[in-house]
This record gives sequence, structure tokens and C-alpha cells, in this order.
Amino acid sequence: MTFDVASYLGAVDRSVSSLDRDGKPARAVTLSRRYDTTAEDLWDAMTNPERLPRWFLPVSGDLRQGGRYQLEGNAGGVISACVAPKNLDLTWEFGGETSWVEVRLTPEGPGRTRLTLAHIAHVSEHWGKYGPGAAGIGWELGLAGLALHLADPSARLDEQEFSTSPDGRAFMVASGDAWGEADIASGAEPSEARASARRTIAFYTATAQPQD
Repeated sequence: MTFDVASYLGAVDRSVSSLDRDGKPARAVTLSRRYDTTAEDLWDAMTNPERLPRWFLPVSGDLRQGGRYQLEGNAGGVISACVAPKNLDLTWEFGGETSWVEVRLTPEGPGRTRLTLAHIAHVSEHWGKYGPGAAGIGWELGLAGLALHLADPSARLDEQEFSTSPDGRAFMVASGDAWGEADIASGAEPSEARASARRTIAFYTATAQPQD
């Protein structure tokens, strides 16, 4: 499989912002990129339990507004808003912590749709150590898998295999650096933001090492 690292990274707009969530300081990690498909097809790829495992993870649960979902081996939560093919909001419950994911689909002409995904979390020790890249790198891997799926439904990005490849490692390093710069653009102190980015990159690349 040919994977143009620079092309995939360049397709994503990244931003970090500060806000209050439930009366507590929070940060939003936001990714935005355009896909060459309709909003209806993009929505189906994101929400159809038969298509979701082809680029992300198997999902189970009551997949409607107010229902609970569970991603296999990962987060679960409540679907708080679900308006096809426009917006999807849900809680992201993992490791005893709750954060929030908000997805918006915006048509940008015939056969083109922009996906904007914001992952919002309260400011914590974890954020202080790893910064926005902890969420940002993972979501970028997901959006890359979605792009491959939309271009060729038979293709699938095996995240474990990809992560241990030279392209995968280059992708994670460049993504982590980009999130460090997005953090600085949001007002973070540059040396602290870059140190957090280095810790995040080290975490991702260390866990992606091939096992003996």
C-alpha cells in the first residue's frame, strides 16, 4: 500500500483552544479536513456499524441519540446528539476519565465534504505532560484510515502494522511536531509545548516498536 505521509499530514488543519466545560477549564483539540465524497456517504462511513470496522474499530450498543456505544477495546459513552448527515456528539469514556467528541460535516461543493472533529477534555496532569498530540495523533491516524476507505472500500489501514513501518513512524513524528506547533499558536509556552510533543512522540513510537 502506497502511503504519502506528507499528503495526508498536509490535508489536516489543526488547532487548540481553551474553553470551560461544566464549569472547569478545558482544552479542545480540533482537526479538520476535506473528503471527496458527499456528506451522506461520509456520515454512513462514520456511523454504519458494518463500515466503521473497515477504517476504525468495531462498535456495538444502542446506536442512536441517547444510546450508549462501545468501541471494541477502546472508549465507550453516550451519544448525546445525532443529526444525519450533519453532527454527532458523544461522551468519550476511557480509563476512568470522561471527555467529549463533537463531529461536524459541512458540504463544500458537489461531492466534497469537510469533516471537523473536536475532542474536548478538562485540563489535567495528563494534558500538562503530553499536550494536544496525545489525542491529535490518534485521531489523525483514524482520519487517514477513513481517507483510504473512502478512496478504496477494499483497503484498510492496519494501524498496528502501519505504526511499526517507516511511513507510520514518520507520520507519528510529524503529526506530534505539528500538534506542538498548534499548541504554541494557541498561546502555550513554546519550550513547554515542544517538550510535551516530544514526550507524546516518544510514547507513540515506543509502543509502536515491533515485538520479539
